[in-house]
This record gives sequence, structure tokens and C-alpha cells, in this order.
Amino acid sequence: MPAAEESRGVNKVVDNICRLSPDLLAEACQHILTYLQGQTRGVDSAEISDRFQRAGVRLDHEALQNMIRFLLLTFRSAGKNNLSGDDLVSRLEEGSSNTWPKASLQVFHRLWSEHGALVHAQQEVQAMLSISQLVDMQWKLGMAVSSDTCRSLNSPYVSLLLKIVEPSGQICQRSFEMTIPQFQV
Repeated sequence: MPAAEESRGVNKVVDNICRLSPDLLAEACQHILTYLQGQTRGVDSAEISDRFQRAGVRLDHEALQNMIRFLLLTFRSAGKNNLSGDDLVSRLEEGSSNTWPKASLQVFHRLWSEHGALVHAQQEVQAMLSISQLVDMQWKLGMAVSSDTCRSLNSPYVSLLLKIVEPSGQICQRSFEMTIPQFQV
């Protein structure tokens, strides 16, 4: 992505963040900081979206995802560099051509001053253990009665649906089917 396009994208995300009331911004940041401290398994964008809609803030799915990614990246970067609240606010002001509302910067400063050390500590632990986490597993036992090549198959199988939180914080689903002997291995 060319730098000008990337800059416009960041500015659009910052514009959307600036539209949030300090309380709503604090609530969204709190979700993200709770995840980054290892207290939740992922960032629940549906819950954040519902909260925004109840407050009258309308964002499409992509805009919300971009906002969450921006906040995750901002706090991860601040944790990696072990920034203070003042340093985080300075970098936010430098990194965007937009003017941040003072109230928004105060939210970032307050929350980062309260949670930054815990995020930094959790990042050091995660750096040693960078693996995905299983959040949910659903399974069902079925019977394949026929296929394209066989009229009377009558073969049992197991279907698995795994919900996984990747190290990036994104929740994804993986599904697959196995025969009973494959499942038993």
C-alpha cells in the first residue's frame, strides 16, 4: 500500500476514534487492555459494536475492525517499547496529521498509566510462549451413507469445529472431518 493511501487509512481510523465520547473510548480501550494483560482470550468486537450502537455511534464492520487493530497495535507497541503515559500521548500526537481531542488523549494517558506495566509484563511472557489458544470445540458424530464413487458407504465420521485465538488476538474457526480410526489416533 502506498504511503499516502496508508496515511489516509490511519487518519480515517483516528477520525473514527475521535468521534467517540471519552467514556466510550475508555470502554473500548479497556476491552483491548484486558486482552493484552492476558485476562481474556480475545477482543470481542461484537460486544464493542453493540456498545457503540447503543451509544448511537454507527460504524461499519470494517471501520470497527480497523479501529480495534489500531488500538491493539498502539497498545502493543507502547508495551513493547515500555512507554510511559506521556510518551504514548506524544507518539499519538506525532503519528497522525489529525488533531486528537484533549479528552481522548487523557483517556489514553490514564488507561496506559494504570495498565501499561501489566501489558508490558504479559508481552514478555507471550514472547516466550507465542502459540494459539483453543477457545471452544464443537463436535458431532455422523454417518456417511453414500458418495460420488460409492453407493453404499455407511461409514461413521467425526466433524470438529475449533474456535482459536491466534497470537494476534484474532478469533478464527477451523473445521474438519475425520473417520473414526483417524479420530482415535
